[in-house]
Amino acid sequence: MTLVIISSVFALIMMVMIAIFRVKSAEKATSKTRILLPPLFMSTGSFMFLFPYFRIDISQALEALIVGIIFSGLLIYTSRLEVIDDQIYLKPSKAFIFILFGLIILRTIAKVFIGSKVTIGETGGIFFLLGFGMIFTWRIAMLLKYIRLEKKLKKKVHSSL
Repeated sequence: MTLVIISSVFALIMMVMIAIFRVKSAEKATSKTRILLPPLFMSTGSFMFLFPYFRIDISQALEALIVGIIFSGLLIYTSRLEVIDDQIYLKPSKAFIFILFGLIILRTIAKVFIGSKVTIGETGGIFFLLGFGMIFTWRIAMLLKYIRLEKKLKKKVHSSL
């Protein structure tokens, strides 16, 4: 139980840091690189699966990824790109904070219930894949929206010349 509390407090601190970083990053114009870097950086966490303590069954991995993809729908639906002074900004959704903290609450509750059936390491692996599935899917959707908006912006600039 102590590990659940410690890992939950650590996750909460990470969520607060992510929320602060997200708000600050919205002040700068975005780019394809800025959209794709978070899932790329997060993917390095998959090295945890090199250690048996974190390994999970393929069915658990698929379930976690599918749940993450489903949750990404909330982020995709509530995120929007906006053009300001011919630059594209990713506007943070007001729902982002609630989704983030909702996930930490869900994670903590699930850890208590799942913890009796799987180890804390396996739980970590499951929630890593859930988070990665969510972030990766959301960022790919944002990239596609960005590319469409960028094309419109380029057409607008060329037609005004």
